[in-house]
Amino acid sequence: MFLSVFEIFKIGIGPSSSHTMGPMIAASRFLESLRTGRLEPGARAPAAIKCSLHGSLAFTGKGHATDRAVELGLLGFSPEALDPVEADAARTELRQSKTLSPQDLPRLAFDPETDLVFDYGPPLPGHANGMVLSAADASGNLVLEETYYSIGGGFVLTERELNAAEDDGLAGQLPDVPHPFHTAEEMLEMGKRTGLSVAEMKRANELTRLSSEELDAKLDQVWQAMSDCIERGLSSEGVLPGGLQVRRRAKGIRDALEREGRRNDAPPHIVNDWISLYAMAVNEENAAGGQVVTSPTNGAAGVVPGVIRYWIDHCPQHHAASSSQDVREFLLTASAIGGLVKWNASISGAECGCQAEVGSASAMAAAGLCAVLGGTNAQIENAAEIALEHHLGMTCDPAGGLVQVPCIERNGLGAVKAVTAASLALRGDGAHFMPLDNCIEAMRQTGADMNAKYKETSLGGLAVNLPGC
Repeated sequence: MFLSVFEIFKIGIGPSSSHTMGPMIAASRFLESLRTGRLEPGARAPAAIKCSLHGSLAFTGKGHATDRAVELGLLGFSPEALDPVEADAARTELRQSKTLSPQDLPRLAFDPETDLVFDYGPPLPGHANGMVLSAADASGNLVLEETYYSIGGGFVLTERELNAAEDDGLAGQLPDVPHPFHTAEEMLEMGKRTGLSVAEMKRANELTRLSSEELDAKLDQVWQAMSDCIERGLSSEGVLPGGLQVRRRAKGIRDALEREGRRNDAPPHIVNDWISLYAMAVNEENAAGGQVVTSPTNGAAGVVPGVIRYWIDHCPQHHAASSSQDVREFLLTASAIGGLVKWNASISGAECGCQAEVGSASAMAAAGLCAVLGGTNAQIENAAEIALEHHLGMTCDPAGGLVQVPCIERNGLGAVKAVTAASLALRGDGAHFMPLDNCIEAMRQTGADMNAKYKETSLGGLAVNLPGC
């Protein structure tokens, strides 16, 4: 199994990796299929495009800006290089012209009001996040139709790709890296055999695709994007978009903490407020549609950077003044755990609830923190298990379909749990009762049994128990 650290940590935009980034990528991929001529036999030139959203993409798509994402993907934008001003101008022009002008393709009719459909019927069979894109010629004859599934964390598969992945299983994954662990048990065994840490094994795997200099530069770019996001969140004020009238709190909390820090009577547990603050700052930016890094998703994007920032700012005795190498170790370790969860269960809230998002992120952050604090591989695995275990059963029930309530605070609490889990693991020798693999399987089973109304449809839980106006 090989999932790159840069598949777990992708630079993109909010508010959702599965509902914003994924559909944008799918729309872009569909245009590329039209360019490469993978059309129906005898098909004429495409003249119009339609898109239908299904399952969770339909039920919470408007709150997650899925319609905006599809439009921008068809307009040629990508999540990692989006200019918000340019994007908004292009959408305004699209609504006036009702026409797309893709590079190397004829002009295509597309009216977002009528050609982008939210289908509230049963979800498509492959995944809760499904969408169908189709193109027709000037006479209305089908030219190309493709079904895409946004499976969490910005990962997108066509129906054929999804079916092939399910059919191939492990046999379809060639061991083309030196340490191809599929489970935490294999990871620990490889570590014992080689004497390498989790981060060192992960780094060796990455070096089959990148040079050492390229890998370090890209890891530094990921952390810089995370750090910049925290700073924007800590300095911004106002009301988040979407209609819930949720106010940004990070700047006010930071200002209050700094004032209180100058006093001698601050309680020790105030450090939890700092940990929560850093994570919440990220997710306020995410809710505002800003640039974030999937960690492993947008909805859980605050946990890993929040814990890294806590470690840098509040644990200076545990790292050098220049901590770039330590941050890289943190990210590599965290991505190894994220890959295990994605491979053996899910990181999709629409598939397994918020346990798959914030729970996975907390496990990743706990493992990363344990690593940079000197933990052994066994302690790292234990830290990840503790963090994930205490998120099991968590539903995904965003109010109004927006990634705001309870998502922002959940990231804060997920970060606090991650720090606590790492600390508990470091108090032991790595031996513990419940293996991480079993905990991941329990999460998968819980997600499979969870009612769909608690899986990013906003049809149950907190999403329907709102205060009266």
